[in-house]
Amino acid sequence: MQKPRLSFILLVLLIASNFLWGFFYFSQRRELVEKRQATVVQATNVQVLDFTRLFINDVLKSKGEVDFEKRLELENAVRSIKNPEILAQWGKFINSKDEVSAQAEVKNLLGTLIDKIKTK
Repeated sequence: MQKPRLSFILLVLLIASNFLWGFFYFSQRRELVEKRQATVVQATNVQVLDFTRLFINDVLKSKGEVDFEKRLELENAVRSIKNPEILAQWGKFINSKDEVSAQAEVKNLLGTLIDKIKTK
């Protein structure tokens, strides 16, 4: 009579410990996924800020026309962000026909860049 009862208690303890380990495993896994997502968001934010800084320094603060190498650098930087909205707005800016529309598209591009920076 003693042996089956001891086996039952041992079985219950083993099942309880499995639930406990499962709980810890899934909570750690969820935390890891959240940290990976935060890392991706942070990397994207860095790219957006780097492009914005480059754009401001090389385009908005330039005294004359932007040379080919700077335009290529800007194009590569905007493509590295891999965001279709930013890329579309960049396309609108570079395809502007006149100065007035280019100024409007610059404002739209900067607004889009700021909107894409995530705080959490």
